[in-house]
Amino acid sequence: MASSRSEDGALACNSVSRIKALDAAVINRIAAGEIIIHPSNALKEMLENSIDAGSSAIDIVVKNGGLKLLQITDNGHGISYDDLPILCERFTTSKLSAFEDLNSLSTYGFRGEALASISHIAHLTVTTRSRDSECAWKATYHDGKLVPSKPGYTADPRPIAGKQGTQILVEDLFFNVPSRLRAFRSSSDEFSRIIDVIGRYAIHTDGTAFSCKKHGESHPSLITSASALTVDKIRVIYGAGVANELVRVDVSPDKNFGLLGATGWVTNANYSSKKAYLPLFFINHRLVSCAPLKRALSTLYTAFLPKGSHAFIYLSLMIATDKLDVNIHPTKREVRFLNEEEIIQRICDEVHKSLGSADNSRLYKTQTLLADIAENDIINSDSSSRLKRTYENRMVRTDAKERKITTMLPRRSAKEMSPSILDTDGTRSISGDVEQLSHIAAADTLPKYDSLDRERAVIGLNSVKQLRIRVREAAHIGLTDLLANHSFVGLVDGKRRLAAVQHDVKLYLIDYGALSFELFYQIGLSDFGNFGIIQLDPPLSLQSLLEIASVTEATDGQTKILIDNLLAMRAMLMEYFSLDITESGELVSIPLLLKGYTPPLCKLPKFVYRLITNVDWTSEIDCFHSLLREVAIFYTPESLPKHIMPLEDGMLSPEICSEIEQQQQEVARSIEHIIFPTAGRRLIATQSLLSGVVEIANLPGLYRIFERC
Repeated sequence: MASSRSEDGALACNSVSRIKALDAAVINRIAAGEIIIHPSNALKEMLENSIDAGSSAIDIVVKNGGLKLLQITDNGHGISYDDLPILCERFTTSKLSAFEDLNSLSTYGFRGEALASISHIAHLTVTTRSRDSECAWKATYHDGKLVPSKPGYTADPRPIAGKQGTQILVEDLFFNVPSRLRAFRSSSDEFSRIIDVIGRYAIHTDGTAFSCKKHGESHPSLITSASALTVDKIRVIYGAGVANELVRVDVSPDKNFGLLGATGWVTNANYSSKKAYLPLFFINHRLVSCAPLKRALSTLYTAFLPKGSHAFIYLSLMIATDKLDVNIHPTKREVRFLNEEEIIQRICDEVHKSLGSADNSRLYKTQTLLADIAENDIINSDSSSRLKRTYENRMVRTDAKERKITTMLPRRSAKEMSPSILDTDGTRSISGDVEQLSHIAAADTLPKYDSLDRERAVIGLNSVKQLRIRVREAAHIGLTDLLANHSFVGLVDGKRRLAAVQHDVKLYLIDYGALSFELFYQIGLSDFGNFGIIQLDPPLSLQSLLEIASVTEATDGQTKILIDNLLAMRAMLMEYFSLDITESGELVSIPLLLKGYTPPLCKLPKFVYRLITNVDWTSEIDCFHSLLREVAIFYTPESLPKHIMPLEDGMLSPEICSEIEQQQQEVARSIEHIIFPTAGRRLIATQSLLSGVVEIANLPGLYRIFERC
């Protein structure tokens, strides 16, 4: 019934309208508007499908905040060709078969509305390949139906080349809803929403790597590793300020209330921010908002934080499925569960306990406006005063760039500082370890350092790329940050290869042998095929080197066979590793990985022996990996005795003792001035290095000890 208002304000009935059913296209567009409010909503639905597909890598490309283009690519199990015709129809899903299945859901998506809704308000293209398919299939959708991609083409999915997984391309989002399109303020705001959604799923999802970049840009705006720890992912997404102040929360199960357990990370009392981060709540691995839990935790933190400050909260709850209702919101944003008050109280109790038992002192940042006025600083009869001066002996050096006391000591000459000397032709002659190689080359001929200036070669080998990816996936962000911002304290033990470094207010012992190995391995990967050269003049005989190695290594008298095996690879060794070997079996050059640092030449015979016996020549990637390992082992500094004492029988002469002492000084100089600074700039610290780093002191802990004394 249609009505209008008369001049006197009374309602007048003009005509009677009949009730009728809306057109299907209108219904679907209204439903799509309830589910897809922002581009980030569309991305969230597609992210959940990719995670449900068992993907280990998910890549997102965004243009104009997702309104012009939104592309998500995964390497999951893909979509079967037979399912493509109904892929974008409403309520088509592989997760449910009966309503009762809602009580046992263990997946993200379940109602089959996401792709259907997107297809009604955008141009949708799906490219997918399942494990048992011989090729990939590309399909275009509009209003939930297959449509031709171009005029004159068939609507059926067409075969193309592609890898296993699925790529969903959404173009011109809201192109047919102009009122919604005009409501968006800026593309940067929408891109921030997208980054926020990806970051939340990246923190919670283990075993999946995420990356997101703007269309046309080469570097991702966000990237996380599949093997990264939760704290490291929080560090990448929310910054070191949050990650450094996290405490873990573990809530034990309580079957009486249907709570199967809860874990998470929250910031302690040292961290507070004026910016309010939305809490990250996952219930049964589903990203949700839970207003009662948010209010309870906010109230809890008021006892720890200043007024107007906020904490970072990430919690993952597991609740019995028969106590949970997941189907109450169009976007699956909210859930309801029984015994809500009891479960929230249990969680708040554990958070309060974690905050109270955190092993950190409460820190306050202060700024001194005026110095204290000392009684002996009164200089005028009218009691005027001056600012109190801070003397140098009360200052603590906290910046590695400040001058150290060692720089004030007298410098020794090049001959005294290093076992290397400068020849008249300006090249660097290496005399260290020559005594151990004296019967190979004549006494008046020494290996010579040589650096060749040549155009950098571009190496596009897949095997090298895969090895670099392995390093990135094994990265430990916290340890990388420690090395990048450390202050070198000193060499502690040359025999056990230990050095001390300071980071922030903590002191660490680091196994510089393991550090050097990882550094030179990564330098080998990054500079693969572009090494410098250390020329050996005259060349050294492989036969003689292997005879020296046979003292400690079993060659079984087959040195000729070993040399022949190495000669078969001489072209590859020269091209990629600057290892020049003549046809007659003489070593002409070895690779130069780091300018200013010379590998221990006493390890050269064993290096040649291990090149032949320890390198896996059967596959390209294993060959390069093992070769780089051997080069890194060769470059790693030798373990040296801490104290040198001449023997009474004359076996260790004073000259040898002096040479070893010079080697110790050279190693110490190289570690402090070459290896550790280079590691700070170039090393991606991996998980394997954690066992070689030990915290031995921290300033807050020392203060607590002094307070008890």
